[in-house]
Amino acid sequence: MHHPGPPRFVAVGDEVELAPRDPDPTATYAWTVAAAPAGSAAALGDDPVEYFHPDEPGRYVVALDAPDGRHELTVRAFPGGLAPTSEAPSYPQSGTTETTADEAAAGTSGDAGDGSGRTDEPDEAAADPDGGGRPRLTLSATVTDDAVVVEADPQPHPEGVETAADLEVAFLLDDRDDIDREDVRIAGGELTVPLDALSDRARVHAVAVGRHGYSVPDAVDIGCERGDATDSGRDGGTVTVHRPYDPPAWAEDSVIYEVYVRTFPGQGSDAAAEGEVFDAIRERLEYIEGLGVDTLWLTPVLANDDAPHGYNVTDFLSLAADLGTREDYERLIDAAHDRGMRVLFDLVCNHSARAHPYYQAAVSDPDSEYREWYEWRGPGEPETYFDWELIANFDFSHLPVRRHLLDAVDEWAPLVDGFRCDMAWAVPNAFWREVHDRLKARDADFLLLDETIPYIPDFQAGLFDVHFDSTTYAALRRVGNGEPAEAVLDAVEDRARSGFPDHAGFMLYAENHDETRYVVECGRPAAEAALGALCTLPGAPMVYAGQEFGQRGKRDDLAWGHADESLREHVRRLTALRGEQPALATAAALERVDYDLREGWDDRVVAFRRAVEAPMETAEEERSAVVVVLNFGADPATVAVDAAAGETDLLTGESVGEDDGLRVDSVAVLPAGPSGQRR
Repeated sequence: MHHPGPPRFVAVGDEVELAPRDPDPTATYAWTVAAAPAGSAAALGDDPVEYFHPDEPGRYVVALDAPDGRHELTVRAFPGGLAPTSEAPSYPQSGTTETTADEAAAGTSGDAGDGSGRTDEPDEAAADPDGGGRPRLTLSATVTDDAVVVEADPQPHPEGVETAADLEVAFLLDDRDDIDREDVRIAGGELTVPLDALSDRARVHAVAVGRHGYSVPDAVDIGCERGDATDSGRDGGTVTVHRPYDPPAWAEDSVIYEVYVRTFPGQGSDAAAEGEVFDAIRERLEYIEGLGVDTLWLTPVLANDDAPHGYNVTDFLSLAADLGTREDYERLIDAAHDRGMRVLFDLVCNHSARAHPYYQAAVSDPDSEYREWYEWRGPGEPETYFDWELIANFDFSHLPVRRHLLDAVDEWAPLVDGFRCDMAWAVPNAFWREVHDRLKARDADFLLLDETIPYIPDFQAGLFDVHFDSTTYAALRRVGNGEPAEAVLDAVEDRARSGFPDHAGFMLYAENHDETRYVVECGRPAAEAALGALCTLPGAPMVYAGQEFGQRGKRDDLAWGHADESLREHVRRLTALRGEQPALATAAALERVDYDLREGWDDRVVAFRRAVEAPMETAEEERSAVVVVLNFGADPATVAVDAAAGETDLLTGESVGEDDGLRVDSVAVLPAGPSGQRR
């Protein structure tokens, strides 16, 4: 089906990329504006991939004529003053070619936000003199005897004066489904779908709207499986409700281990021979599992230009011969699965290597069919980011590029459990939406993890499940270099301040293959505390291979024979405790607690409480709460902590109690008592 996907919520002035899905590069596609608000002059051209610019607030319908019929897509445009401010990065390209917000993720809301509005809305939103920011929204749905009720839970910006009652909710039905606006009822922040109006599927999309903009969209997917007349639904059927923008349950609390494939086997006698890297990784799976890891992220494994990192791909459908064969790779994945570990494939879509045969054909012959595959800054010079000399950016307005990359997605996705998406910000959002829907239709638990720095809240809306938490990463680095340790809590709270909904997923990390090792930059004591932060804050912790034993080179052969065993044991204890304590799960609440530093540097210590939220009537033994104290200083600290209910460190099983508080070397996790109780 070539339908371009879900409806879009945008603001006037944004650009919406429109592209047929599952494209046939030899087919003919034509776009038209089928409906628009009064006064709009917005139009579309003749290309199969078009860029639509709403110029008036209100509802637009764009139509795609494709080989499989006519498809309509609703675009709701808010006034330009409601465009959410974005944390999207603006990365330098090597040339002066104009780029869109979708391509560089450098605009305000862009196609990342996608549209809603009323035709009677003013051109600009009134400024709020009391401050505030982007609202947030979560949808839920309940099946009753005669209807499905979709309820919106709008939340104001945490630092604004707006309340939930001040926010409006804008709903849109999915144009791909057999249901019309007249079939449903909308009132009081609820959308009701009568069961007798429900066909096979009804997808409902919505945003919360406030004075400062609209939220990241959320959605619910209502399905009806045909049954006999005794079941619910039109003509009988079982009704199901699914939240398509929630991360897979397994991913939210996974422990991820990044393997930089070519240097992971080690040095000297540990080094892998040519073509035996996959086997060498497989032989260390027992070790990796023993760290408490359940998810393996392998850096790129495809054929490349011999750069050791592998991100310069020369064949998107073949593995790198120096790593091993297809059989070796599949044997590694099967062995990981046998241990209950999932595997992430590092997916590169923004560019190819300049050594790729398609690029070589394009640069050597201006009349080559592959010339249109790439963006060009000038004759013979491709577009890139950061003046990288060995890659060339793909042109996603060219259908054969999209087709080729979708074929690559189809080739590798069945083997693995998720994609880590390289340079996600540089690839058009509409392409990622298609990848998301394509993969989730086959396996709802397939994970999409985006590398976007800084993170972009709108990527939660049907593009990716889990995001690199670059904000907490940066805070950990600053704290390791002397900034007050409270910055790590500020960073976690920034998720809501930037507009991420509560259901967004995050990967916590302190280092990776692009960054200086934390222990080198910040020292070993801070490295222990940073590992503690990764395993006790909300999110999925990621350990970069070698981080667990003090490796100092970020891409060097791992020095297995020179491991810091006490640091490795520290990691094992942290991951084990995280798995044992419900209060350390991602869904558990995080709150600051009062504490007094009796000995040590006050800016090196931070304490917080994690707790499983439960009704007041829940039995005490069913509750779970802990207090975490992190000390980034070189010397032990003595801390008197509110809400600590004991002196036994759950991490080590040893008492850390002293006459005037708790002794904390780097990390302490203690049972939590009622708020206000001080040890």
